Amino acid sequence: MAEKGKLWIILNPVAGKGKAAKQLPKIDRYLSEKKCDYRIILTKGPNDALEIARNLPLGDDDAVVAAGGDGTCNEVANGLLLRNPAPAKPPIIGILPVGRGNDFSSTPKIPQDIEKALDTLTAWKLHTLDAGKVTGGFFPDGRYFVNGVGIGFDTKVGFDAARMKIKSGLAYVIGAINNIIRYEPSPVLHIRYDDQEITIPAVLVSIVNGRRMGGSFYMGPNALLDDGLLDICCVRRPATRRRLVRVFLHYFKGTQAEFEGVYMGKALQFHLRALEGGMAAHCDGETICYDGKELEISCIPGALRLIGV
Repeated sequence: MAEKGKLWIILNPVAGKGKAAKQLPKIDRYLSEKKCDYRIILTKGPNDALEIARNLPLGDDDAVVAAGGDGTCNEVANGLLLRNPAPAKPPIIGILPVGRGNDFSSTPKIPQDIEKALDTLTAWKLHTLDAGKVTGGFFPDGRYFVNGVGIGFDTKVGFDAARMKIKSGLAYVIGAINNIIRYEPSPVLHIRYDDQEITIPAVLVSIVNGRRMGGSFYMGPNALLDDGLLDICCVRRPATRRRLVRVFLHYFKGTQAEFEGVYMGKALQFHLRALEGGMAAHCDGETICYDGKELEISCIPGALRLIGV
């Protein structure tokens, strides 16, 4: 077992529509009873978790814990990967999934129950964790991610779901229905990865490190967190709404590859260029662009270490 360091817990009190703040006493009591070396820091606004993680006085064996949803995980990961100077060993990240959307934590099977998640955290079992980086749009210098990038339909659904005050999975389903009804034109994308090149009117493109997005949808059913590659799943715009619905329903089981016009693969690097229209894109829920023309996405093998089961 790796040597245990201090737990720096960055808690987003507004995650889960304020439910995360209610977990604070339970987290504090548990770690105190276990006689852990820890400190809990509350965020105050957007990008606060990133700045905190980037500037903490970390020891080599300390862990920074994202207590929140996918957005908190994204900010903590970015903060750790932006530390200057870069640490000698990959930074250690932990997760307490107390947010509204906890998609990333589902891939390494971090328990959703807070006490079981704390059990996992204090067991301190470390795993290699790849990260990704997307460059373009609002982030010409790049933005890191641990779960994935969504382009097109997925992003537009996410924008709609974020405005709803209901459970993440249900909000995503309703957002998907709204977008199917609208059925807006899809951009024509040229996508290059390894020795593959495709040009399609793409209704949806997912480039992922984790398997799930949107609460229940397996965008990358075969994705692995430590294989040094990112998975891609892209869907050619179906001729009818009915066919889009059929493809969409298969995302619940991760069986969308059964359909003609669905392309799946793995690669270290991806280049996407919009030949017609523009790309709406996000990474881990962070908006990358609304009408982007070009994106570079790459995997960073072994960038982090994850406390997992």
